[in-house]
Amino acid sequence: MKVTYPHMGNLYLAANALLEGLGCEVIMPPFCSKKTLSLGTKYAPESACLPLKINLGNYLEAIEKGADTIVMIGGVGPCRIGFYGQTQSDILNDLGKNIKMVVIEPPDVSFKEVWQKIMELKNASWVKVIKGVHLAWEKIYSADRLEKYMEWLRPRAIKQDEAEKIYNEALILLDKTKNIRQVKNIVKNTLHKLEELADYQAENIIKIGIVGEVYTVIEQYANLQLERQLGKLGVEVERSIYLSEWINDHLLSGILPIKSSKKIDQLASPFLNHFIGGHGKQTISHSVDFARRGFDGIIQVGPLTCMPEIVAESILPAINETYGVPIMTIFVDEQSGEAGLNTRLEAFTDMIKYKKDLNFKGCELCQSI
Repeated sequence: MKVTYPHMGNLYLAANALLEGLGCEVIMPPFCSKKTLSLGTKYAPESACLPLKINLGNYLEAIEKGADTIVMIGGVGPCRIGFYGQTQSDILNDLGKNIKMVVIEPPDVSFKEVWQKIMELKNASWVKVIKGVHLAWEKIYSADRLEKYMEWLRPRAIKQDEAEKIYNEALILLDKTKNIRQVKNIVKNTLHKLEELADYQAENIIKIGIVGEVYTVIEQYANLQLERQLGKLGVEVERSIYLSEWINDHLLSGILPIKSSKKIDQLASPFLNHFIGGHGKQTISHSVDFARRGFDGIIQVGPLTCMPEIVAESILPAINETYGVPIMTIFVDEQSGEAGLNTRLEAFTDMIKYKKDLNFKGCELCQSI
C-alpha cells in the first residue's frame, strides 16, 4: 500500500510520521506549485473551491510518483468538504486512476468509522503505531511553535531572508528525524538562531489577526504567502487556528491541554448564534476575540464562493461597527495573483497606520488643551 495525502501547511510533518508508524509506504506529494494548481484546475469542476482543486493536483502528482491510496479528512455540515472525497474519487476514476480513497470523518461524527479506517491502514505493531502517533504530535506541535515565533519575528527581523532560510532548514530537519529528543533539540537550536535576528527596538509594528476558512488560513500557497507579505510590511500576525489546535479539536476531540477554538466559540454571540458550516462561526468568534484584545486590524481569507465565509463576511461589518477594528476580506481562487494581493495589503496596512497616527495626534492635542 503506497499512501499519499493532500498538503495543508506543515501537515506533511505529522502525516509522514503517522503513516510510517502505521506501517504504510508514504508517497509525499510535491509541495504545492503552479503545476499542482494547473492539474487540479484542469480536471476539477469549474465552480469547485480552491482547496478541492489544489488537493486534486496533490493527488495527481503523488499518483505519478506511484501512490495507490489516498488518505484525507472528511467534514460535516453545509460545507463542500463533505463531498470532496466522493467528488475527487469520481474524477480520478474518470481519469482511469485505480486509487483507493480513505476518508477519515471527524471522530465526533462516528468514532467507530474512524477506528475502521485506521485498521484499514495499520500494518505494524501497536508499539510502533503509538510511537508514530507520539512523534507525529511532537513534530506538528513543534512546527507550530516555530511558525508562531516567525509571525512575531518577521516585522522585527534584521535579515528577513536569513530568518526564512533558518526556518525552512528547521522544517527539513524536523521531517527527517525519527527521534523525539532530536525534535526538541531542533526547535531549541532554531529558536536560538532566530532570536539573534530580532530587533527588539523595532517601531511601528502593527498587529493583524487572520481569520477564515481553515485551509486558506493555514496553506500559504493557497493564500499567496499572506503572512510573509504582511511581515515585509511591518505587520505581526496571529492566526485564528494552528494545525496542532485543529488536530486536537477535530481529530482528538480536544483532549489535549492546548488552546482550543471551542472555548472561543461563545464570543460569536450575539452576532451569530448558529453553526453555519466550515469555520464560519469561528471566523466571527475569533474576530471578536482579536478586536477585544486590541489588534489593529483583521483579515478574513477564504476560497471564492465559500458559503460559510460569505455568511461570515456579511456579519463582519457589525463587528467593525461595535469595536471599531478595520476588517478586510480576501477571497482566493486560481486567478488570484501576488501583485493584486500586495496592493490590497499595502493599502490596508497604510490605512491602519494612518488611523493609529491620527489617534496618537488626537491624544496629544487633547493633552495640550
